Amino acid sequence: MQQAQNTQQYRKMTETPVPKLIISLGVPTIISMLITNVYNMVDTFFVGKLGTSASGAVGIVFGLMAILQAFGFMFGHGAGSIISRKLGQKDVKSANLFASTSFFLAFAVGAIIMVFGLLFLTPLMRLLGSTPTILPYAKQYGVFILLAAPFMVSSCVLNNILRFEGRSIYAMVGLTVGGILNMICDPIFMFGFKWGAVGAGVATALSQMVSFFILLFMLLSGKTASKLSVRFITKDIHDVAEIVKVGFPSLIRQGLGSVSTMLLNGQAAIYGDAAVAAMSIVNRVTMFIFSIGLGMGQGYQPVAAYNYGAGKYTRVKKGFWFTAVAGEILLGSFAVWGIWVSADIIGVFRDDPAVVQVGILALRCQCVACFFQPLMVCTNMMFQSVGENGKAALLSASRSGIFFIPLILILPAVFGITGVQIAQTIADILSFILAIPFMINFLRKLPPDVAQPSLAANQ
Repeated sequence: MQQAQNTQQYRKMTETPVPKLIISLGVPTIISMLITNVYNMVDTFFVGKLGTSASGAVGIVFGLMAILQAFGFMFGHGAGSIISRKLGQKDVKSANLFASTSFFLAFAVGAIIMVFGLLFLTPLMRLLGSTPTILPYAKQYGVFILLAAPFMVSSCVLNNILRFEGRSIYAMVGLTVGGILNMICDPIFMFGFKWGAVGAGVATALSQMVSFFILLFMLLSGKTASKLSVRFITKDIHDVAEIVKVGFPSLIRQGLGSVSTMLLNGQAAIYGDAAVAAMSIVNRVTMFIFSIGLGMGQGYQPVAAYNYGAGKYTRVKKGFWFTAVAGEILLGSFAVWGIWVSADIIGVFRDDPAVVQVGILALRCQCVACFFQPLMVCTNMMFQSVGENGKAALLSASRSGIFFIPLILILPAVFGITGVQIAQTIADILSFILAIPFMINFLRKLPPDVAQPSLAANQ
């Protein structure tokens, strides 16, 4: 029965019309990412009721969550890309090895971060950009995020194994249930139980753990080709190195995202808690919009990896252009809306006039950047999916590192708060320009399609 399921999944991934396949994989991913971002914004909304300093704490803890996601996506994207290509080559045994190894490594790394984060909580929150007035709220919120760290990091692996196998609906279920639970628990814990910022932290930690166990059940219940077991953990350090190498672009992307958040908070803090709160709100709103394009790109990832492994390079190319165009239409539509009602959006989360004033220009600028993101994201994900790790790493580093870090350090010195507001947009435009020649050269050099051996030979 398992062999029949694997054969059916292989045919789905390599024979279903590319647009239909990407939509079927991308829509559940978009939904799960939107739900995730909605509950992030719900946190921002409810914590904002506690005051401007508390609202700023959300942005501080967002940097901590970015660190956890950096390691989670490194192991998840690294293993997921390899698993998808191995299944495209009909090598199920290797898929089991990489799935199990990445999962247990991720849980261990999350536990290490939890221990050291709790031991050095105050300096960690200060490093992430807390001002003296924001620090108490950031510590109250952050301690529960650290307690959930092992589950958050390894959930990223489980989510990506499901996605890269082409089973994004299962991943969607785990993430959406956790997200909905968080939205329900936030007001109950914060205001019903009068726990304040502690309640927001408990709600987020609880929802992350629930998502973890749902995703784990999907892997243990026989719904996937790859299996999780301690006996499948590799004894070859080269296999671990391969996971890290393929996932390294994700570590760079998410890690630099955390660094950029710290620098952004630090530069905004010069202009007061209102500026920190405004940029925190803008980041949450734009991540909500960006997640739509990111979801389409992640729907393309298993298609690219699976078909690249199967030698069906024409489908890789078709999938790229479909995803880039669809992402442009979706993100562009939401960006126009964001520009049009920017003041109203900021006001929903915090009615402080100082916060709204800073947030309007920042949100409008980042909405403009949405027009440049789909092709850049699609190119980056294509490279990571097919194992072009160097190019993927470079493009991953460009948006939040190579371009953003110098800009966020230089522009505020020249333009004041306006420099803080426009830095990310300029970084996105420069990253878009950098991605174009890499994309054209890769697609032009894709070889003709090749045939693959039967699945039974690799069971």
